[in-house]
Amino acid sequence: MSRARIALIHGVGLDGSMWGPLREFLEPEYDVQVLELLGHGQRQKAPEGVTLAELAADVAERLEPATHVVGFSLGALVGQHLARFRPDVVASLVSVASVCARTPEEHAAVMMRLTAAEADFPATVEASIRRWYPEGTSVPAELVEATRRVLQRNDPQSFLACYRVFATADAEIAPELPRIAVPSHAVTGELDPGSTPEMSARLASAIPGCTYSVISGARHMMPLERPQELANTLTAFIKEHSHVH
Repeated sequence: MSRARIALIHGVGLDGSMWGPLREFLEPEYDVQVLELLGHGQRQKAPEGVTLAELAADVAERLEPATHVVGFSLGALVGQHLARFRPDVVASLVSVASVCARTPEEHAAVMMRLTAAEADFPATVEASIRRWYPEGTSVPAELVEATRRVLQRNDPQSFLACYRVFATADAEIAPELPRIAVPSHAVTGELDPGSTPEMSARLASAIPGCTYSVISGARHMMPLERPQELANTLTAFIKEHSHVH
């Protein structure tokens, strides 16, 4: 019996290592592929002006047909683009902590973060750490430190190019969401200030048949903070939409 394939796509400024805790709950039952975006991890730098379509095309080249795609944050936007334009490789889509059709206020807030990153990249790293892991976080200190190191290793120009996609591409993909035909689910943390439960509800209402769930008490970095609950959500959805016999 062949195992269902899951591809995990990380968020901006991060790399495949963010999936470590979650993978423990998915393997060996699933065939898990960790994909890194251009400008991240072991991949080549992202060109200036890189687009969501280019990030998605780069991922599509490495995906096998009928893979369950799980995208986190920027990775969720990439997953949505794949589900819309390359449904041949996407068996189902789970958008984890995804933004969706930001309001003018939400757009202004993320553009301010982009401007701040352009001005002072090291300060942006620390601001991200504080936002993701506030005081009293349940995430072990060594995982917080590992996230900090991954962020610090970014090539600032690659990071900014990809952050611009994260900040603007939700508006670009929004009109395409109603044309996504693969089974879809959106999940976010109750306390995520940037990828809010309201955005997951927006995503679910835009994609035909999309369901959504909220993990109570969780923040943005659910794959590290609440890996077991996130794995339970993913596997319940994927089992429902798996045609592996």
